[in-house]
Amino acid sequence: MKIRPLTGVLGAEISDVDVREPSSFKEIHRAFVKYGVIAIRDQSVTPEEQIRFAQKFGEININKFFTPHPDYPEISLIIKEPQQRMAIGESWHTDHSYDVVPCMASMLHTIEAPEVGGDTGFSSMSSAFGALSESMKNFLRGLSAHHSNDHVFGYTAKKQYETHQDGRVLNSELAVHHVIHPVVIKHPLSGKECLYVNKDFTTHVEELSEAESESLLQFLYRHASDIRFTCRLRHAPGTITIWDNQSTWHTSINDYDGYRRIMHRIVIKGSPIQSSLPR
Repeated sequence: MKIRPLTGVLGAEISDVDVREPSSFKEIHRAFVKYGVIAIRDQSVTPEEQIRFAQKFGEININKFFTPHPDYPEISLIIKEPQQRMAIGESWHTDHSYDVVPCMASMLHTIEAPEVGGDTGFSSMSSAFGALSESMKNFLRGLSAHHSNDHVFGYTAKKQYETHQDGRVLNSELAVHHVIHPVVIKHPLSGKECLYVNKDFTTHVEELSEAESESLLQFLYRHASDIRFTCRLRHAPGTITIWDNQSTWHTSINDYDGYRRIMHRIVIKGSPIQSSLPR
């Protein structure tokens, strides 16, 4: 197995390995924890084999909002056809932060991708937090934020977004999730402190006024998407990409109009969010 880091802060490509081989998982999982996002190249796996590989990370979360694979409900179809203009997940976010127990990881198996374009950007929330001043860190540690999905998957969004109108995003009536999480969390595997707010699903900071909350969140969104904390990952057919939703953000880069992109997506359940403050 060969592991090549993508940047100095997060991301790695893995080659010369077969995810179907049980003996490879321990090293793959170690790389996942260390780098936050890994791209395992040249994997010829069936949907059943992808599901079995995902189950090694943990229990699968059946997604409610994305089109399911017709034969495998564990897999969501993330598709953009040549005539479609909007991609799913175009802004910085972390998956399922609106759940009481958010998912640990997300996995994409690339089925079809354009020769150029269609990358995913990632940002390290531990690096972003670490770059803040000590005064700001201490301030943030005492805050909590509200997360919701009704404005992203609910009826209001259905009227606004192409992905809802063309059937790629479903079940608007189920977008009723509201939860409060710490703004700074302790990562369950690495123990690192990570920012845990995101542009898609965080609505406000509980302890602040509306104006204060908006100003703080906009500052954190700008700061945490700084190029210093990011990597850009190119997808290719046969690549399995796995990222950590408690330590990273991601965004779909929509620069491939006129081309098809098909992904098989699986989400893996996580453990309860832990505040970085001592108990």
